[in-house]
Amino acid sequence: MDLSAISIGLQTAIQPMNLFFCFLGVLLGQIVGILPGLGPPAAIAICLPASFTLSPEAAIIMLAGIYYGAMYGGTITSVLLNVPGEAASVVTCLDGYQMARKGRAGPALGIAAFGSFIAGTLSVVALSFLAPPLAEVALKFGPPEYFSLMILGMMTLVIFISGSVLKGLAMALTGVIIGAIGMDVISGRARFTFGIPELQDGIGLIPVIMGLFGIAEVLLSAEEMADRKIIHTKVNEILPTLQDWKDSLWPIIRGSVLGFGLGILPGGGVVLASFASYAAEKKFSKHPEKFGTGIIEGVAGPESANNSAAGGGFVPLLALGIPANAVMALLLGAFLIHGIQPGPMLFASHPQVAWGVIISMYIGNAILLLLNIPLIALWVRCLKVKYQILFPLIVLFCLIGVYSLNYSVVEVGFMIFFGVVGYAMKKLKFEPAPLILAMLLTPMLENALRQSLIISRGDPFIFLSRPISMAFLLAAAAILSVPVFSYRRKRC
Repeated sequence: MDLSAISIGLQTAIQPMNLFFCFLGVLLGQIVGILPGLGPPAAIAICLPASFTLSPEAAIIMLAGIYYGAMYGGTITSVLLNVPGEAASVVTCLDGYQMARKGRAGPALGIAAFGSFIAGTLSVVALSFLAPPLAEVALKFGPPEYFSLMILGMMTLVIFISGSVLKGLAMALTGVIIGAIGMDVISGRARFTFGIPELQDGIGLIPVIMGLFGIAEVLLSAEEMADRKIIHTKVNEILPTLQDWKDSLWPIIRGSVLGFGLGILPGGGVVLASFASYAAEKKFSKHPEKFGTGIIEGVAGPESANNSAAGGGFVPLLALGIPANAVMALLLGAFLIHGIQPGPMLFASHPQVAWGVIISMYIGNAILLLLNIPLIALWVRCLKVKYQILFPLIVLFCLIGVYSLNYSVVEVGFMIFFGVVGYAMKKLKFEPAPLILAMLLTPMLENALRQSLIISRGDPFIFLSRPISMAFLLAAAAILSVPVFSYRRKRC
């Protein structure tokens, strides 16, 4: 690692304003994780307009803090309510809630806090070592390699999302169409605008994001709103015993390694890491039959894995400019809004941003540990916030956030439209992540395609004549063929 670059990152991260927004981000993230019905994508979408007035460093530090902070907060509702605050904490319900019923909610929450801190810190260390060398390798990429890499990124996300592959492809194609609306960069002509002046600059990213993730989540959660009972148990004794540490040490280590590896993969993400860690611990355990009855290994492993995966997701984003999941796609949008292109040149052109975010994650993990341990009783009270109060406030923030961008009623209309569309998508089991990713990548994908064809004078075989580009395309084809072969095997 470049010590001078790390010094720049440290100076950036410890600036009072950046420290404040790091604290604010992880605090908001933890609250978001605690309150069922929200989630990191919705929270980042709501806070994105507020970040426009901040410096790029402070904005990205805050939004990143919301993401990994939510990994901590989701544990509390999983243990006390048997309801995951966000998707990555689903597995924690299996043993965490049973531990709470046995009067051991404190150790369950405690080991989750310590495991999350250890895994989060280890993932940031790995991020610090892996991202810069990967960025240097990517500097050798030309337009054909970038085009093929973006195709690979979209295909992997389409395959690894839950649900039908065809639905994922449909969402990706829809995202490409939405991303192509507006002025053609080469010819300067309007495309797909249907004579509507407001569409000449394209459909804004923020109205789409806040509609699909903010308004849609409110509509869906309001429909599924139900009375939930909190487990009434002492949560002030949260320090795990020596035996708890003995049982949890290896699950924490394995979860950290497994989570980081899966977090790097496009489409992997925190949810897959949690499930994979739980399955691994059950396989390594000498008493697998006890999983689901309230053992601490079933909490320590998944909680470590999802926090480690959150750090791993930053590797392809910072080094290649390719988001690994929906949250990283939102953060990519935040980078672009501030005029910064993540990718190979990020560490050279904006070291204060790249290293400032990385160093702030060390600080943020420490802040989260300090917040998590003494304030668990306070977080439990947050669970009593009535949805009749919470949901209208979220809608209000979304409306104010979108309107304040350009003072455009049309963009507010876009947000409401995509909110209704997002609600219908969730009801029909369509994932919004491929749509957002494709919408974000379409301008870069189109530029890489056109530049490649200009270089080759219109010969499309340029993508197959360059080894790295061909390898990416073959990998995308192989990944896309997996569900086809699985389907045919089932038919036989």
